[in-house]
Amino acid sequence: MSRSYIFSSESVGEGHPDKVCDTISDAILDACLAIDPKSRVACETFAKSNVVVVGGEITIPKLQNKKLGTTKPIDEVINVGKVIRDAVRGIGYTNDDDVFHADKLFINNYLTIQSPDIAQGVDAAEADGKKTAEQGAGDQGIMFGFACDDTPELMPAPIMYAHRLGRELTRIRKAGKLAKWLRPDAKSQVSVEYVDGKPTRIVNVVISTQHAADVSHAEIEKFCIEQVIKKVLPKDMLTKDTEYLINPTGKFVVGGPQGDSGLTGRKIIVDSYGGMGRHGGGAFSGKDPSKVDRSAAYMGRWVAKNVVASGLASKCEVQFAYAIGHPEPVSVHVDTFGTGTISDEKILEAVLKVFSFKPADIVKQLNLLRPIYSKTTNYGHFGKIDDQDLTWELTNKAEALKKAAK
Repeated sequence: MSRSYIFSSESVGEGHPDKVCDTISDAILDACLAIDPKSRVACETFAKSNVVVVGGEITIPKLQNKKLGTTKPIDEVINVGKVIRDAVRGIGYTNDDDVFHADKLFINNYLTIQSPDIAQGVDAAEADGKKTAEQGAGDQGIMFGFACDDTPELMPAPIMYAHRLGRELTRIRKAGKLAKWLRPDAKSQVSVEYVDGKPTRIVNVVISTQHAADVSHAEIEKFCIEQVIKKVLPKDMLTKDTEYLINPTGKFVVGGPQGDSGLTGRKIIVDSYGGMGRHGGGAFSGKDPSKVDRSAAYMGRWVAKNVVASGLASKCEVQFAYAIGHPEPVSVHVDTFGTGTISDEKILEAVLKVFSFKPADIVKQLNLLRPIYSKTTNYGHFGKIDDQDLTWELTNKAEALKKAAK
């Protein structure tokens, strides 16, 4: 007997208040890495109305002794205000009627230097009480990686389709030719029916997009269905029964940080697998690669994707865990949900032969000490197969896994 169910995932546009904050945090991270690849960054952003607050810990070793000292602000090295305004301008908050406007922001900067107690645990060096001189994890925690063969990106269909909608809305808005009434804040959601584990049809699509006050709901609805949904979603997945819900409240003029507060790291399910793959709980944006919340999540995706790309399974989830300051993961687990061509135990053995999960090795294997993170912020950290900078999307270990599995 076949089993069917409906699974839904959402995405949010870069003008969503939480994504505004993620964008700012990653822009500051990239600015630090451009100066020194060994920068330690943990940057949190809060936004509301016309106010942006940034806080956290930043250390730039290359310039630490020359310019920062232990009390001087990061602004002596990086123009934080300019980075923030440029990021907001890039999103598109530049309309005359925007309360949250790139050139009219009040910015509060509470960035300080990383705690030496944390630094000694993470650094590859001897320290009093530290168990090993190797580089350790920047924190304890659990991380997950996931992949499946729903889509060419080896991502779950609902989240990839939701991202496509958001990306297309942004492309049209920034092109400035069609739908000049579009504004930066937006959300999308797609519900997909699965039969025997395979996506078969799109049940409904939800789009809520901020807009100028002088456009009718009928025009917004027609545009979103004809020029966005039917252009970017697979035609064979849309049926006569597919339901379209466009701006269901009827009006969405006030948006962004004017309409709602934003905070870095609140969209972790949007950032990962739309709820289909599990998440360890740690946010990604604003964190340098020494933070395993980010780098190990990318590692998990790389491993799971290569397992699926190798043909060893059609669905794979990898979980592993760390202790702060310790270089080896305290556990590694593989689950293929019964789709493996060999046992999960054999796949795990192959994974451990091909990949190293030490934090320093993750950074090296994926070449993470580069200012590439603003590319990851919006429309998912996973599934962007056209950008070679995002190395965790490569399937360059599939053959090695197949060989190791034999």
